[in-house]
Amino acid sequence: MKDKLVVLIGGGGFVGRYVAQELLAAGARVRVAQRRPRDAWFLKPLGGLGQTQFVAADVTQPETIAAAVAGADAVVNLAGVLKGDFDAVNTQGARNVAAAAQAAGVKALVHFSALGADAESPSAYGRSKAAGEAAVRQAFPAATILRPSFVFGREDQFTNRFAALVGAGPVVPVVRAEVRFQPVYVVDVAKAVVAALADPEAHAGKAYALAGPDTLTMAGLFQWLAAATGHKPAFAELPDPIGALIAALPGTPITRDQWRMLQADNVAGDAPGLAALGVRATPLAGVAPAWLVRYRRHGRFSKVAA
Repeated sequence: MKDKLVVLIGGGGFVGRYVAQELLAAGARVRVAQRRPRDAWFLKPLGGLGQTQFVAADVTQPETIAAAVAGADAVVNLAGVLKGDFDAVNTQGARNVAAAAQAAGVKALVHFSALGADAESPSAYGRSKAAGEAAVRQAFPAATILRPSFVFGREDQFTNRFAALVGAGPVVPVVRAEVRFQPVYVVDVAKAVVAALADPEAHAGKAYALAGPDTLTMAGLFQWLAAATGHKPAFAELPDPIGALIAALPGTPITRDQWRMLQADNVAGDAPGLAALGVRATPLAGVAPAWLVRYRRHGRFSKVAA
């Protein structure tokens, strides 16, 4: 990766910042392309002089993507939305990035999809991700597709969101208590990107399911978070009709489409994953307590069970 120019579409986001760090450490030059480049300026100190670049680009505007990927050796598309116009970003946007990369003669493209991508998914998000994969394959057949499960890390909206709920009150409602997933550490995801780019021919046209070593249920996750933060709330596992009603109401923590996503397990099965990319999966308990300390009643002075 030494001196290679890698364009990160959406590189200032949660996952993008870790991908940028791994690429910079590997000696690559990184061009961060997103709608508001100044939102990614915090990445500047992580690289050497001239090692980072910032450009304005929007996946829904093909001409801006074409300008962003000009002269690049590799492109990583991290752009995606969990709500809103799925087709414009997750499908058409993916096509725009792949087509621009192909036209620019880019040697390697890594496209971020999702473990729940499925053309038959009850969720519009899952269907849009599957359609995005198909669009990428059509425009850039040699692309490497990464399908992460729920990604956790210090700045995530996963462990932090649920840990805050656990500490908020004496009773915590839990929807879809038995649904299973395999959360994956954001640093492992970033390492997987670098591995795919470092040997693009070996990974060309392949797809990898990025999942962690732990398979958790929703109820199990809440119980683990309670133990890790020293809280002892009562958990109320809501029946599906109540959960569906909550998801249909405006202003609730879960959207109707996210509710549909939770109707199926989010697990990798036998699909090739981190190990196939030479990355050892990190368990949730191995790193999460370092940032979950903020949710303890007395912070670092709290006593919690081992």
